[in-house]
Amino acid sequence: MKKIIAIIIVAVVAIWAVSGYNNMATLDEQVSNEWSNVETQYQRRADLIPNLVSTVKGYAAHEKETLQGVIEARSKATGITVNANDLTPEKMAEYQKAQGAVTSALGKLLAIAENYPDLKANQNFLELQAQLEGTENRINVARMKFNDTAKKMNTTIRRFPNNILASLFGFERRAYFEAAEGAAQAPKVEF
Repeated sequence: MKKIIAIIIVAVVAIWAVSGYNNMATLDEQVSNEWSNVETQYQRRADLIPNLVSTVKGYAAHEKETLQGVIEARSKATGITVNANDLTPEKMAEYQKAQGAVTSALGKLLAIAENYPDLKANQNFLELQAQLEGTENRINVARMKFNDTAKKMNTTIRRFPNNILASLFGFERRAYFEAAEGAAQAPKVEF
């Protein structure tokens, strides 16, 4: 009888361990997948920028400083890569800072466009602007989904008794996207 009880206990613990591990592995892969989705949307934005800059260049040739700022910000942002399995808060902050610089540079570029009535009416510019706006919305959605999945992962590995399995198998908390410094204040646009 004691053997049967011991076998049942071992079987229950084994089932729990396998189930818990598989759940954490699934969540870990979901976080990596959501990170890839975030990167895809940022890449989409980076791909649109050269077309937008070229369109604006034709109308605002003397705005070289702003155009150069957009190009440099894009270059820095695409030069930073963060591995989905190594999403430390420091690396996330560096990535977010670079992407924030792109957002800021694009804001300046779009503000300059307001000074050029012909540019504002140009179909290519309007289409690129609409695509860029849609991309910014997609980035926001991808970031929120990433944070939701990271939260689910982090909650799972912190809960008892999953925390025991997580520490045994090396599952670690994932960093979140956080609002950039000063994001609570609306950007100031001057003409």
